[in-house]
Amino acid sequence: MADIPESFMQPLADQPNLSVDVEFDAKEIPVFDISSINVNLISEIREACKIWGFFQVINHGVDKKLRQKLETVAHNFFQEPLEQKKLIKRDELNPTGFHDSEHTQNVRDWKEVFICFTQDPTEVSASHLLEEMGIRNLSNRWPQHPSSFRETCEEYGKAVSALALRLLHIISLSLGLPAERLDDYFQNQGSYLLVNNYPTCPNPKLTLGVGPHKDPNAFTILAQDEVGGLEVKRKSDGSWIPVKPIPEAFIINIGDCMQVWTNNIYKSVEHRVVVNSTKSRMSIPLFFFPAHTTLVKPLEELVDEKNPARYKGFNWGKFMANRNRSDFEKQEGGIISISDFKIV
Repeated sequence: MADIPESFMQPLADQPNLSVDVEFDAKEIPVFDISSINVNLISEIREACKIWGFFQVINHGVDKKLRQKLETVAHNFFQEPLEQKKLIKRDELNPTGFHDSEHTQNVRDWKEVFICFTQDPTEVSASHLLEEMGIRNLSNRWPQHPSSFRETCEEYGKAVSALALRLLHIISLSLGLPAERLDDYFQNQGSYLLVNNYPTCPNPKLTLGVGPHKDPNAFTILAQDEVGGLEVKRKSDGSWIPVKPIPEAFIINIGDCMQVWTNNIYKSVEHRVVVNSTKSRMSIPLFFFPAHTTLVKPLEELVDEKNPARYKGFNWGKFMANRNRSDFEKQEGGIISISDFKIV
């Protein structure tokens, strides 16, 4: 098979074993019908969050035609010449727009991506430095073609953001909290939508579409196409389990922010994306982020003498400003994570 550039090469320990057949295990990741909310559903989602940190939802209320429309216009965008896409190339000053050299754990991902905030403009921290307290407003950048790309992204982002709030209420109830307990943290949210395009790869055994990682946000709502490629690291034995594509379903995974809020009741889970040599793949995640001013710490209701706080509080905006730096260059001191705030 053909070689790939060194920047895409995964360490040997992280290179995928594409010959392993784990299709049977893929059925273990739970799927929930959320057309109506009841006590049994809340209890089952609690178990899924504790055991897997991942689950899928169906009958969620997001119009399938809207999702299909976004997939179509996104495909057309990625077919544009590279020089056209780079007219809105994202950078450290403005993280919205097109990017084709994103890194995960300091290794380049085999993908290209378009990113936009769900609220436009969005307030973010002006600097990753703790002593600098300024803020700045960032606005989305849009391509000229396809002409309907902006409208479709905005409509889809609004629909999935409504689903995110509904899921937030379900998760709050699963923790024994009022449904609206976490709402205030998202009044001026910094959530954003990604459209990922994973081209075919001449040697998929050596690289990954996205390397092993945990999401930093509260949770992620992911639409994946029929090709598949998302894999979850099963907590019980460390095996990589593929998440089977289900038409019209969304994949939900718990992020680091929720792990801190729940004081480790729910934990984020490592996952990755494998690529292949015959089919390109598209996925569309919404990363549900609180406002940049949020002090993230264990919720008071989930802390007591038997379960003391596991984390020190930290500012969300500064945390993400530091995380985002690793998208553009290798971080010699390592990438900031919630483990940096653990109380030993």
